[in-house]
Amino acid sequence: MTERGPDWPARPAALSGEHMAAASHPAVAAVGSQVLAGGGNAIDATLAMAAMCWVALPGQCGVGGDAFALIREPDGAVWTVGGSGFGPDGADPGFYRELGLPTIPLQGPLAVAVPGAMAAVAALHATGATRPLSELWLAAVRAAERGLPCTAKTRADIIEHAADLAGDDGARRSFLPGGRAPETGKALRQDQLAASIRLLAADPAAFYRGSLAERAVSALRAGGAPFSGQEWEACGEAAIGPALTGGYGGLVLHQTPPPSAGWMVVQQAALCDGELAGMPWLSASAVHWLAAAARRAFADRYERCGSDSPGWRELLTAAAVAQARRQLRAGVAAPAAGLVADGDTTSTVAVDGHGRAVSFIHSLAFTFGARMTIPGTGIMLNNRLGRGAYLLSGHPNEVRPRRRPLHTLNAWLLTDQAGRLRHVGNTPGGDGQVQWNMQLISHLADHGLDPQQAVSAPRFTAFPGSDANVIGAPTELRCESRLGDAVLAGLRQLGEQVRTLGPWEAGGSALVISADHDRGCLAGGADPRQEGVALGV
Repeated sequence: MTERGPDWPARPAALSGEHMAAASHPAVAAVGSQVLAGGGNAIDATLAMAAMCWVALPGQCGVGGDAFALIREPDGAVWTVGGSGFGPDGADPGFYRELGLPTIPLQGPLAVAVPGAMAAVAALHATGATRPLSELWLAAVRAAERGLPCTAKTRADIIEHAADLAGDDGARRSFLPGGRAPETGKALRQDQLAASIRLLAADPAAFYRGSLAERAVSALRAGGAPFSGQEWEACGEAAIGPALTGGYGGLVLHQTPPPSAGWMVVQQAALCDGELAGMPWLSASAVHWLAAAARRAFADRYERCGSDSPGWRELLTAAAVAQARRQLRAGVAAPAAGLVADGDTTSTVAVDGHGRAVSFIHSLAFTFGARMTIPGTGIMLNNRLGRGAYLLSGHPNEVRPRRRPLHTLNAWLLTDQAGRLRHVGNTPGGDGQVQWNMQLISHLADHGLDPQQAVSAPRFTAFPGSDANVIGAPTELRCESRLGDAVLAGLRQLGEQVRTLGPWEAGGSALVISADHDRGCLAGGADPRQEGVALGV
């Protein structure tokens, strides 16, 4: 990709060499910062952080998961990578109905879709990296071999899912050494995963064809999943293309396209633009409007959207947005869809000294995914098919061969009208992602918060969303208590069914890096709800 771009740096003396990496684990941010300091670009840093995430945050992401990326180049061009896979070739609705299943299982072989993460990182590397994967992933290999200190979160994840992990030989070996969860701070070694990362650094395509792919498909077929092996190989190339774009607060919003949920953020931005700027920050009226916009997006997703359906495009037209705005002003509530289910994901953000920016997000769907490994590899497999695909006859997201299930994952960045980078960010959190990302965007664009203030702000979540596994839950608004008693009371007066959470318990692990072209610097923030950090020079 090109290195030109007169808009960056805005003040060469101040911004020359300026770079920053942010992640939800210190070791991940550290390896990204080290790559940038050593002359690598933001894509190199992202690739190094992705592999370290697989080791440091094993319940939240992995080689056997999916990944999406949004990249802004120094010349202002913005592009995306979509790494998600199909379910089995035999996964027509009748297959599951013959088994008497009302929904696709959330655990075990039937829950698994072909992982797209390796295809995504291979596409990123081929398109814009400057260093070999063997170099970029060396730190992750060594960390897996020697062991990283187990975090409190990973220990809690292992304890919560210990019974399931104990039922899989590879998971038990990695996460229950000696038959019990490691203590916080104790080194957690993953020697099989280290060997797999080393192998895939030499040839990422080995995940989709050859002996590793055959081992994966054989294990899934033995568990009853109707994989042919051909769908596995067909997912070896990620989708590379343009970003979705919209507007907010005079800025240009860029997002990842379907099967990512990025269009839902673009839709909410269209519904909120010009409304929130005139309301007091995090007032009852502002929170109520944001919640209503989120509910509108979830209802529209549930009604008409699939990964290969164009129904979402109509929702972003001026006429559709204007009609939805009128309904919001009139207090017309969107119909409930499904429950926002718990899940686990992680993300990274990197900006290099040329102004290249990458927002990257990857996931196993639920914590530890399908709770099974590819035998002998240490690679956990996702449960994206069970989480993302419906068993609703005729629905555009109904499970079908060679149809990718819908995703909650999305990544965003904001540029000004001249194409200069302003903000880049993301957050994990299932169906909370599209809501919290919209909240972050409003904090930054409407109220001028800095990145740390934005990611630390009181958070709220409109329930239900539209995950596949539970449909028709009662409507409620889950709010961190830090919103304050007066705001919570005001929300109840506006008709919200408020459920108060602890001051930092809404979930997520948001990351933001902002470019301040007036001062000639970058600023970053990492969510205190997890062990994140932003590092820059």
